[in-house]
Amino acid sequence: VARVRSFDHSGKDIENEPLYEISVQEEITARLHFIKFENTYIETCLDFIKDHLVNTETKVIKATGGGAYKFKDLIEKKLGLKVDKEDVMTCLIKGCNFVLRNIPHEVFAYQKDSDTEFRFQTNHPNIFPYLLVNIGSGVSIVKVETEDKFEWIGGSSIGGGTFWGLGALLTKTKKFDELLQLASKGQHTNVDMLVKDVYGGAYQTLGLSGNLIASSFGKSTTADKEFSKEDMAKSLLHMISNDIGQLACLYAKLHNLDKIYFGGFFIRGHPVTMRTITYSINFFSKGEVQALFLRHEGYLGAIGAFLKGAEQDNPNQYSWGENYAGSSGLMSTSPDVYPMQRTRSGTFDMLEMDRLERPLVNLPLLKDPSTYIPDTVDLTDDAMARKYWLTCFEEALDGVAKRAAASQPDSIDALQRAEKFRQKYWNKLQTLRQQPFAYGTLTVRSLLDTREHCLNEFNFPDPYSKVKQKENGIALKCFQSVIESLDSLGWEERQFALVKGLLAGNVFDWGAKAVSDQWLERLKGPPHKCALIFADNSGIDIILGVFPFVRELLSRGTEVILACNSGPALNDVTYSESLIVTERIAAMDPVIQSALREEKLLLVQTGSSSPCLDLSRLDKGLAVLVRERKTDLVIIEGMGRAIHTNYYAALKCESLKLAVIKNSWLADRLGGKIFSVIFKYEVPCK
Repeated sequence: VARVRSFDHSGKDIENEPLYEISVQEEITARLHFIKFENTYIETCLDFIKDHLVNTETKVIKATGGGAYKFKDLIEKKLGLKVDKEDVMTCLIKGCNFVLRNIPHEVFAYQKDSDTEFRFQTNHPNIFPYLLVNIGSGVSIVKVETEDKFEWIGGSSIGGGTFWGLGALLTKTKKFDELLQLASKGQHTNVDMLVKDVYGGAYQTLGLSGNLIASSFGKSTTADKEFSKEDMAKSLLHMISNDIGQLACLYAKLHNLDKIYFGGFFIRGHPVTMRTITYSINFFSKGEVQALFLRHEGYLGAIGAFLKGAEQDNPNQYSWGENYAGSSGLMSTSPDVYPMQRTRSGTFDMLEMDRLERPLVNLPLLKDPSTYIPDTVDLTDDAMARKYWLTCFEEALDGVAKRAAASQPDSIDALQRAEKFRQKYWNKLQTLRQQPFAYGTLTVRSLLDTREHCLNEFNFPDPYSKVKQKENGIALKCFQSVIESLDSLGWEERQFALVKGLLAGNVFDWGAKAVSDQWLERLKGPPHKCALIFADNSGIDIILGVFPFVRELLSRGTEVILACNSGPALNDVTYSESLIVTERIAAMDPVIQSALREEKLLLVQTGSSSPCLDLSRLDKGLAVLVRERKTDLVIIEGMGRAIHTNYYAALKCESLKLAVIKNSWLADRLGGKIFSVIFKYEVPCK
């Protein structure tokens, strides 16, 4: 991790000294690694675990599911550990709650015939209640009401095992995947009797379409011909999926639930089963209930077993984040993309999750957290936008790798690590060209975050640290003269100059005059109680842009919460850098000094290490402060935070979104010119 620390300047000439010391240090953090093995390779799997058992104090290994019984002796013998079996349903629910809470794009609906097969859902802040339909050998239907309260409300003996067993008898195919492969090529109408076969068309009186199945396998009673394996497998799949779909719908209606998550080996990322279940739910609920699937459904039991074992550490008090650098993502279900990938069952191979230092929560000022979507452009849906941005990131990659290597001149292997980073991120970009939905909805934010994760993977926690250090030093030398010139201006002129400063002087086209007039009018009224400012870049931006603006707000009697990133991303100012910079400014400026002393200016961290901003995942301490101080103005600045994300974010209080559009494609998309100014002053409707 990157660390910054103030130098001890006592009795030294600090004129030519760097502002602070930069170091890269080792730090122990917690990471969950998930790797998927088939049971056939259990020995290999145990060898792998043995090689990676770092903590020798481990005496017990948690296990759940059928394998916990089947392989208990083998595991204990090979690893020399006691196997502790955990209840499978409890683990499943615990794991499900965990991914719903911690992975923003965990849930998707499946749409076979649209451009994007997977349509990801926004995580609702309240994940309960929901119905979990687990389709293994049979079907279990569980109603989940809270973290620890759930009940088995029903099920069926007709499930995945029925499909497999009857399928094996009908087609002589013993392997589950092969059976699904047959079903995907089959035509069920050759075997099934449809409504039109009975009535010669649609049954208008009851509103039934002619293509509806009237009787599964109905044609086999009258036809003398042999039916193909493919057609029989497809008919069987429809029969079982429709049965499960109707059952799930009836239970959802009975218990007044509108969220149904499907899991179990019958689903596990298989397109044919997801498609038939989706159709069935849509038909029986008349479109009122949606069939939802989980990206990491195959890991739920394992996650739950881990959480049971880690209860003394209270894992739920932390937030976790997916590490894109070590996760293989959701694969395409289209056979032409990767013909080999479906030879193994399922599509999820690896997942890594990092425990974050602090719990993350919603910004309390979001107008409606359940409909908030941080990102402005969805690249999964928009093929042109996707192509443009993936090319942008590819073209910038060599420069990023060079900067990473240059940021560690004393390291002998920096060049090799930078090259490994370049290859890894390049491979990720190629995957995303083929499978834009691999990690959820593809956005500029996810591309930036993936790049940061890959840099961290190869020990480049802060490639811009030296650049930021230098720019902060230069900007601080100009601070007093900027303040003096601002103070010499008339009130109205000063307000304009302050906003221009916030935009780092990049104002080539002051096209936001009308909006800024509205802002000026507001400033003539009573002061805001408390302003929350999300800062952007180091150097000129924070020191000569944000701080003069903060100073003006403080002079008006407004308290200020200044929020900076917890960890490094590009040249954005971090919380620890902001502490040093603020200390220096306070030594020069009595307004800032007294505001700090009286706690009218508060510096906080956002909980994020991204150049963008997700207002639904912010540091809990920041959220508490926003409530306590009755914040009534939010200022978001910079392209990453105010344009790539939050351009359409609706808040309960006044907000100011400021940025200069430095990208011609984006300017065009938003209907302006490059270097246009975005100045969005928004007042919520009363």
